[in-house]
Amino acid sequence: MSVQRRNTHLQRKSGHSNGEGEVLLYYCYCDLEDPDWICAWQTTLCQHLHLTGKVRIATEGINGTVGGSKLATRLYVEVMLSCPLFKDYLCKDDFKTSKGGACCFPELRVGVFAEIVPMGISPSRISYKKPGIHLSPGEFHKEVEKFLSQENQEESDTILLDCRNFYESKIGRFQGCLAPDIRKFSYFPSYVDENLELFKEKRVLMYCTGGIRCERGSAYLKAKGVCKEVFQLKGGIHKYLEEFPDGFYKGKLFVFDERYALSFNSDIVSECSYCGAPWDQYKLCSTPQCRQLVLTCPACQGQGFTACCVTCQDKGSRQAASPAQSSFKEECECTARRLRAPRELLQQGRLPASPGPRPGHDEDGPCLHERPHLPFPNPSQS
Repeated sequence: MSVQRRNTHLQRKSGHSNGEGEVLLYYCYCDLEDPDWICAWQTTLCQHLHLTGKVRIATEGINGTVGGSKLATRLYVEVMLSCPLFKDYLCKDDFKTSKGGACCFPELRVGVFAEIVPMGISPSRISYKKPGIHLSPGEFHKEVEKFLSQENQEESDTILLDCRNFYESKIGRFQGCLAPDIRKFSYFPSYVDENLELFKEKRVLMYCTGGIRCERGSAYLKAKGVCKEVFQLKGGIHKYLEEFPDGFYKGKLFVFDERYALSFNSDIVSECSYCGAPWDQYKLCSTPQCRQLVLTCPACQGQGFTACCVTCQDKGSRQAASPAQSSFKEECECTARRLRAPRELLQQGRLPASPGPRPGHDEDGPCLHERPHLPFPNPSQS
């Protein structure tokens, strides 16, 4: 069956949906010779299935988060698993699913990039082919259990490392983890460089949302040659929570779409930025130009506390007074006071204090509503 006929067939099938939707999260590291062709194919495929979301393609592989009807996402998985480029690397278990749909994303964005997750280092320098040792959720659970059972975690030879951004670990994390206070994954290498002494002769257990950041993050840490061993959670927190919803991960799982977070347990580990009440539901800062996320409970929202910081509250007041003035910079106290790569105290077992208000998004830093204009190839020309 030709690609065009196959896509028409998929469009007809996906159009008959029972209304239930879901979101797919997946990635596949493999060498791709023609990412532009794959970009055009993915654009056409997703459009025919009425999927929205984000798909990043590079010579090192593909990374996707797409939403639509359950039938559409199932058909998408079938196509990906049957594609000659990916069938030897992907399996059904590599696709994480959660409740949602096309409504979770305002549009479809498919593009070609230098990396499928932006670490800021060329894949030719740090390759996905030299990652840490993969641990299944069950194996990782046992390792965390062993680590937490130690009387003095500060003197342990193990570090439980969260390699996500600070606004992610703010609302959910593994007990006893080290959660770097970084805004973007592209800052992770700098964080490692600043804290090499912390990782010397340590067994490092790394985790992230779905596993993709750990692939090259663990490769970078291994390349430094200071760790005793580097492990990573296969399938990420998402797969762990499917198996251990009441395990050692407490709180919500941050996601990069309009839902902001997924809930697998009832634990609340964060608090309202204004009154300190338990609260873990993010909202965008009320100043339109700001992309920071803020934790503000209903009571504080009712009192007008909806900005992420005093700077943004002032911007909002000035904008209300002068509606025509809309050229505020997307900067505030939340970004200005945060170091790119903070240096940790040598107390490995303790979670660093989580600082103030939080950002808005994309895997390289949170900007939900910021849409870069990228030139995509016309699928008909492929």
